[in-house]
Amino acid sequence: MQLSVKDLAKLLSVTERTIYRWVKQETVPFYRIHDQYRFNRVEILDWATKKKINISQGILNDDEPVNLAELSLTETIKKGGIYYRIEGSDKESLLSSVVELLNLPEDVDKKSLLNAMLVREELGSTGLGDGIAIPHARYPVVTHIPHAIVSICFLEKPVDYDSIDGKAVHCLFTLVSPTVRSHLKILSKIAFVLKDKNVKESIVKQKSREIILSEIETAEKALAFMG
Repeated sequence: MQLSVKDLAKLLSVTERTIYRWVKQETVPFYRIHDQYRFNRVEILDWATKKKINISQGILNDDEPVNLAELSLTETIKKGGIYYRIEGSDKESLLSSVVELLNLPEDVDKKSLLNAMLVREELGSTGLGDGIAIPHARYPVVTHIPHAIVSICFLEKPVDYDSIDGKAVHCLFTLVSPTVRSHLKILSKIAFVLKDKNVKESIVKQKSREIILSEIETAEKALAFMG
């Protein structure tokens, strides 16, 4: 899971000198281990997504065994559902409402999941800008589900989310993952499809479930073609 300066420079298509400058400025999340700088894949993808920095799909290459179902982003959204008019006046009340909607096994401790998401928000808002946020736990905490799920939730009223652009949030892409690999993969796909103008328009205008899924599926196919 840990990346070296050389690894990170390659993933971000920048020079190692740039990485060292970011470390010195404390711009990028890092750890210092035996006088060497190391970077966590999940934290880097989180950071790059928020900063809208392009990142190589190579970040998905880790040593975690692939033994769970790997669904497309479209399929994970179908599993998680698309919801409208979700109520909440702040992050905690809003995420509490969202967690209750998540299609999870009955034995999942939703209170622990909510706390994990709130802890992640304390580290830095998952608000990407343009009224969209991707709430999730810092690391996978629901390990006994067969695949990742994503729920798209449109809010009854925009909520201040400490987003990077200062805009209130009106839509959440809530991600729950069973493994680090699935977490990285789906988070990366969400970041990619949200760059598509048709997907963005369907979200901003809160179009029907069918239209949103169709636009996301089309954008995701473009990602597969690029890969």
